[in-house]
Amino acid sequence: MISKACQYGIRAAIFIASRHSDGIKLNIKQIACEVDAPEAFTAKILQVLNKHHIITSLKGPYGGFFIEEFQLEQPVINIVNAIDGLSVFKECGLGLKQCSASHPCPMHDQYKIARDALQNAFQKTSIRHLALQVNEGSSFINNLVLKN
Repeated sequence: MISKACQYGIRAAIFIASRHSDGIKLNIKQIACEVDAPEAFTAKILQVLNKHHIITSLKGPYGGFFIEEFQLEQPVINIVNAIDGLSVFKECGLGLKQCSASHPCPMHDQYKIARDALQNAFQKTSIRHLALQVNEGSSFINNLVLKN
């Protein structure tokens, strides 16, 4: 439902937020490596997140990307809106242009339930909450599998 760019954006914001207490600024290479995304693509996504004040960047030798305290409280829906727009929560599950309650596709009712539930989860979940889960080790933002 959400684009690959949006997935990377959410993961990048979570990673940056997970390092908030360290007080450091992260570079594109570090972020791209951690979220398992191409560097150039990550750079574009981070520019969008910065433009929408979801994260902050500072240029120069001591620059990089970081997240400020007030930004941690933003809901994940802000990231989705910045990258994909909120129209993703109105689209037809089968890609029809004319799908609606009065002219539904065969999947309309079931897809609407899933789409609305995802939108609700994104609205109710803060960046801070997800970063805490990563810091606690109860969830992950990359494809690396830890071996016991």
